[in-house]
Amino acid sequence: MHKAKEIMTAPPITVSPETSVRDLAKLLTEHHINGVPVVDNAGNLTGIVTEADLIDQGKMLHIPTVLFFLDSVIFLENPKKLGKELKKMAGTTVKDICTRDVVTVEEETPVDKIATLIAEKHVNTLPVMRGGQIVGIVGRGDLVRSFASGIPAG
Repeated sequence: MHKAKEIMTAPPITVSPETSVRDLAKLLTEHHINGVPVVDNAGNLTGIVTEADLIDQGKMLHIPTVLFFLDSVIFLENPKKLGKELKKMAGTTVKDICTRDVVTVEEETPVDKIATLIAEKHVNTLPVMRGGQIVGIVGRGDLVRSFASGIPAG
């Protein structure tokens, strides 16, 4: 059974939390990639940022529906979501727009489990970890290339 270490891209291209959104867009475009891990000065994984995060900056703002009842305001949706959307839309650095709850895999993770995680978690990019440090990245393209080259998924 093939594993992450056999299909990952290594070393991964990374950005710091202070990277500007403009520089991030240039990096993704120049390297033809859809996302990168965010690492601190010590190389610790702190998040992941993707094309979807950049696209969120240009979307229309959805104002939550509210009801007014007896001098009360009742939100029909979570008002915290509006705050997160506003922060992301106004973000100027990677730390403003990145996802901090990152799904990761280990080097020994089987390809079929990687495919399942990508499909079920609706993510495009999975950092590959070794002892708490990022050593590679597996994206949808890496999976497709592995299938095309005959690496079985299970």
